[in-house]
Amino acid sequence: MDRRGFVAASSAYALAALGLPDPEGLLRRVRLKSAGTVQVGRGEVAAVRQMTKSLGDAAAELGGGHARHLAVRYLHEDVAPWLDGTWTEAVGRDLFAATSQLVHLAGWMAQDEGNQDAAQQYYAHSFRLASEASDAELAATALRGLAVQAIDLGFRTTAVRIAEDCVNQAKNLDDPRAVAYYQATLANAAALDGDRPTATRSLTNSQTSIERATGAPSDSWASHYSIGRWAHEAGMILAQLSDYTSAQDHLHHALDIHGLDRRRTRAIVLADLGTVRLRQDDVDGALASWTDFLDCADGIRSIKVKDAVHDIRARLYRLRDVPGVEELDERASALE
Repeated sequence: MDRRGFVAASSAYALAALGLPDPEGLLRRVRLKSAGTVQVGRGEVAAVRQMTKSLGDAAAELGGGHARHLAVRYLHEDVAPWLDGTWTEAVGRDLFAATSQLVHLAGWMAQDEGNQDAAQQYYAHSFRLASEASDAELAATALRGLAVQAIDLGFRTTAVRIAEDCVNQAKNLDDPRAVAYYQATLANAAALDGDRPTATRSLTNSQTSIERATGAPSDSWASHYSIGRWAHEAGMILAQLSDYTSAQDHLHHALDIHGLDRRRTRAIVLADLGTVRLRQDDVDGALASWTDFLDCADGIRSIKVKDAVHDIRARLYRLRDVPGVEELDERASALE
């Protein structure tokens, strides 16, 4: 799907386009005991969550293009029969919530390998499953996926409206990490739309929340949103607002102080840091960051990494008379 194929939406997008059932029918499947033949219990729910974690860990390290077919196959061959099986209401809710996470992961993987149409559909299904399970955090996370997709594709007003729906969906959550996650998404969308007051306010709200987050283990779907990942996102929001000095400080925090435990994430931050340094006329610093990026990015299958390579090569062309640039460009070309 090209950019024009993405639904340019009004504020009703997050509900109408997702094809939500009527309110009375929303929980119909989990209120009634299914008449299926497969007996489903806590063990199956735990299996879905463990598989989602394992596949998510691999994708976060190596990119969504590596294992999406495994997630989709597991979803269709194993999880689908359980959804049609026999379970109690409590197990059914947990099963739908766990499946929402798996479907969201499949959407993220599709988006990370550049399949925007499939990603949109997976996020929509994830939202519906989360809503049927009455899980506000998972529903908000699915909306966040759609908002980030709209941001990446440049649909500014659509991104803002979905991000606002995402924040509203999570308004009653008390997990500071989750609140920071969604407020940063709204800040990102507002910055893209040129709405500096909203971007600044939402980024401040996000920072307040992430600073309240503890390092204690959590079952929250937003538990991966560490202070380091927040610092990266905040840095790029600040860059959109042309505050390059603060942006570079945040990216340094992400890399050097808090650390980043995933190679894909670290590669993207290094690429972004190089761009921010170049905008500050620090050519040597930009080249050093991009060299580190190339060291980190080899073998990663991610559209974001590919886009970063294209962006770097375009900028290197303008620097082609600088010593060492030709060699760096040759290295970058091997990753295209």
